Amino acid sequence: MSRSFSAHVHDGATVAADAQLGDFVVVYAGAAIGTGCRVRGFTQVWPGVRLHEDVDLGPGVTIEAPDGDGSDVVIGAGTRIGAGALLHRGVRIGQGAEIVAGAVVTHNVPPYAIVAGAPARVVNYVQQAERKPAAEWHTITTPPKTPSAVRLGVGDVTLHRFKFVGDPRGDLSVGEFMREIPFMPKRYFLVMNVPNDKTRGEHAHYKCHQFLVCVKGSCSVVVDDVDSRCEVRLDAPDIGLYLPPMTWGIQYKYSSDAVMMVFASDYYEAEDYIRDYDEFVAAKRRMGDSGVLPVEHA
Repeated sequence: MSRSFSAHVHDGATVAADAQLGDFVVVYAGAAIGTGCRVRGFTQVWPGVRLHEDVDLGPGVTIEAPDGDGSDVVIGAGTRIGAGALLHRGVRIGQGAEIVAGAVVTHNVPPYAIVAGAPARVVNYVQQAERKPAAEWHTITTPPKTPSAVRLGVGDVTLHRFKFVGDPRGDLSVGEFMREIPFMPKRYFLVMNVPNDKTRGEHAHYKCHQFLVCVKGSCSVVVDDVDSRCEVRLDAPDIGLYLPPMTWGIQYKYSSDAVMMVFASDYYEAEDYIRDYDEFVAAKRRMGDSGVLPVEHA
């Protein structure tokens, strides 16, 4: 472990041998700092604070001391936190996230999200992850200009442009299930009145297929299959996005008037949701190249 002369590690703290601690850093008993981490100066790492591998905390980061009862602060692998940021007790920072300097983080941060402001909100997503082989791991795609469907390079996710008929009596757009959309829906739901600083989705399904259409306003959607990610802007009622099972989906940057309609292939089942990104990654790894779901969810 590399530390400055003024850093102090209390007995009972867990600090990796290759972690680097800056001036006036204090690590208390019950805290854990993983391999490859850098904690710059003037930061106190309290009991219940856990830094996974390769976390980089800028100088003067303030972490509210956990008080038990689920208030631990967990910072995922590869996270970058800028100088002077404030993390409230109980927050979970997803792997690969970036916290802009001075941000006040009051809620959980999705994996690979970039957050800024006070309170912090998602402003973008990391375009390139250090441990990913592709130079453009997180791509941004626009819909086709004519009625068709295009693959996004994220599993079997497809982006659709449907027929649109303009008419003085009122416009019309139409799509057909089992012809253009590869499943028959059993359920639909509408998402609306979402504040611009909020993030929706943040889950995957073991078995359920979904199809998203922003019938009014606009919204950005991020799809992720662990190996690659793509972001699209749904901003017209003749644009739709197909999410097959085992696809991580996130929606953000909702316009104030946005109404998102989601068609689902199955009735609601809480057990079909994967709401933790690490669990999603683990399930995808268990599937491997075969694409076969874990036995308990097949």
